[in-house]
Amino acid sequence: MIDGLDNVLGNSGQPGLTELHAALGEVIGELAPTAHVIAQQRLGWRVYRLRVDADGSVRSLVLKLMEPSVAQRTQLVVERWLPTLGLSEAGPHLLGVAAMRNGEWVWHVYDDLGGRTLAASAADRRGVEAAVEVIARLHTRSVEHPLLPQARVYGRDLGMHFYTTSVRDAIRSLGALQPSAVELSPERLALRDRLLAQLRHCLDEQAYRAHVMAEFGGPEVLLHGDLWPENMLVYPTEEGPHVRLIDWDGAGVGPISYDLSTLLSRFPSCDRLWILDVYRGLLGRLGWHLPSIADLNLLFATAEWARWANGVIEPALAAAEGAEWGFDDLALLDQWCELMLPVLPHEETAESPG
Repeated sequence: MIDGLDNVLGNSGQPGLTELHAALGEVIGELAPTAHVIAQQRLGWRVYRLRVDADGSVRSLVLKLMEPSVAQRTQLVVERWLPTLGLSEAGPHLLGVAAMRNGEWVWHVYDDLGGRTLAASAADRRGVEAAVEVIARLHTRSVEHPLLPQARVYGRDLGMHFYTTSVRDAIRSLGALQPSAVELSPERLALRDRLLAQLRHCLDEQAYRAHVMAEFGGPEVLLHGDLWPENMLVYPTEEGPHVRLIDWDGAGVGPISYDLSTLLSRFPSCDRLWILDVYRGLLGRLGWHLPSIADLNLLFATAEWARWANGVIEPALAAAEGAEWGFDDLALLDQWCELMLPVLPHEETAESPG
């Protein structure tokens, strides 16, 4: 019996602790028979760090609770898709899986890779370049790869399909916000109508954006789907900084512009062009050529508006049920519309039709 295991996340209120403790017993038991838990820490929503003393050597684990579909997708990324592409070292190490018996939730147990996220070391140009290189390898090695059909089935379709369905579903979700169903102040009615107007404008642009995507979007690739700097771990090696991509919850299939727009928009505007140039140079070795800045901005805007529309759906449905947080989130999304700017700053940037 692992000392302290019964107390792991005991006061967290999280489900599936019985199954998690069983999985941890197996994982930690392989480290040392006398291992014992020495600390636990909450890292984020449903994510925890566990520190274990194994015969005097401290080992750190990351515990993450997910919905079954997300857990399955992430496990496929780590155990099948990345290894198939020769990129096993680009992702996390999955040590154990614990599914609730009723099938509602799944715990993953990961080796804590340490290091710093790119968000904490964004000023380190070498770390950013190392991250871009990993992303470029992910994209180029997966072009037209036979794993893409499976990645689309178990992952997400993040091309024009994502744009169109997100916009349509957001319109439907806001349509549930009717005075006959939920009490709406004049301000909330105006908020709903502004969001609906923007979504209908996005829907009107669908054919034009699909044309741009078909002409300039390039081939489909395996996408990380959520390339925030917080999801890139950077740690030093003798050969230089090494990067692993974590949190593959949004992985799927689509054009490189989906990942690139997320990555670039999370950096200061003054850094985006040189980061893009690093990526462009890596692709150039394979004979790939990126579209112009103006066309890239159109592709990036399509991805940004698709994510925005997708973000409307859940709070709109919650607001229709009377949840205050739903209205708060919709107000933030409304503000985002006003702040929408081209991802890439450039004097030649053409205005998006949005």
